[in-house]
Amino acid sequence: MKKDSKLLKIGVLGCGQISQAAHLEACNRAHNAKLYAICDVAEDLLEKMASSHNVRVTYNDYTRMLADPEIDAVIIGIADQFHVSCAKQAILAGKHVLVEKPLGVTVQECEELRELSEKAGLIVQVGNMKRFDQGVCFARDFIQNEIGELLVIKAWYCDSTYRYTVTDNVQPIIVQSEKAKKPSGDPKSDKGKYYMLTHGSHLVDTARFLGGEIKSVDAQLVKKYDSYSWQVAVEFANGSIGNLDLTVAVRMDWHEGFHVYGEHGSVVGKTYNPWLFKSSDVEVFSSKDGLYRRPIAADGHFYKRQVEGFADTILNHTALQGASIDDGIAAMRTISAIHQSAATGRRVNLADV
Repeated sequence: MKKDSKLLKIGVLGCGQISQAAHLEACNRAHNAKLYAICDVAEDLLEKMASSHNVRVTYNDYTRMLADPEIDAVIIGIADQFHVSCAKQAILAGKHVLVEKPLGVTVQECEELRELSEKAGLIVQVGNMKRFDQGVCFARDFIQNEIGELLVIKAWYCDSTYRYTVTDNVQPIIVQSEKAKKPSGDPKSDKGKYYMLTHGSHLVDTARFLGGEIKSVDAQLVKKYDSYSWQVAVEFANGSIGNLDLTVAVRMDWHEGFHVYGEHGSVVGKTYNPWLFKSSDVEVFSSKDGLYRRPIAADGHFYKRQVEGFADTILNHTALQGASIDDGIAAMRTISAIHQSAATGRRVNLADV
């Protein structure tokens, strides 16, 4: 794999599942980045990941990794509860940051992070890797340049009861460690909050990426047997409306996608289980020429493309291609509004969250 002469040297914080399945390989595959260092308190994980991913330097202390002058940026791939505090440390150390989604767990802490990053003048990108799905990008380009006024946007993210059978087969065998650092308590005990942060952050960001700013939400939550389903009526700032469906879990295959209806055409998209590394199937219809169009979208390694976009922004001072810290905050605000609306039975304006 040919690398550019100019590379972004990256340190990855966390050697757990998301780093093993995505970030470590993505850094090695990216043409403009280098996996320079990894950091984890679990030294058994450090040793195994260093040997299997050609890592030059390992650290069991995050402060020491941040003090390494060779490192340009860090990827934060640890529990949600640590995202903001570790991103703050990186910014104070002068490092750019790619932090896994969701940006944090509260709107307030995310806004504090934005204030710090703006003062430092450093890049903070949120790991909403679906923005690097070529099919989704094709849909967005059509929406922005050809579809005209938007009428309706529908998007759904329905986790499947069969998801783990698929992911266990296609992901690398994840190395576990009893020494891994975990947040206090059990964040997964509140399943509603956990599902919305983990899966809802993807759904909300995709809706915003395609449809623009969300103005208000009117949400309902149904809990039956072991499943949760949020049905959310959405009002966009551009005057269009929509519906978001987050269901965990459906008794069928992975079910994710979107429909967009506009003045001069429409978009239909089907998104796959991300670990298949297959770009979304997207078909657009333009009433201007009466034709359907569908890209092949061959490069489905969203995590590699995400790292390349992150590196390009830093090395070449291009516009940020991924989700910004403002996007991360908007997603958190939307998630909070959905929780509030489902609890009260009332429509909630995001400006009031």
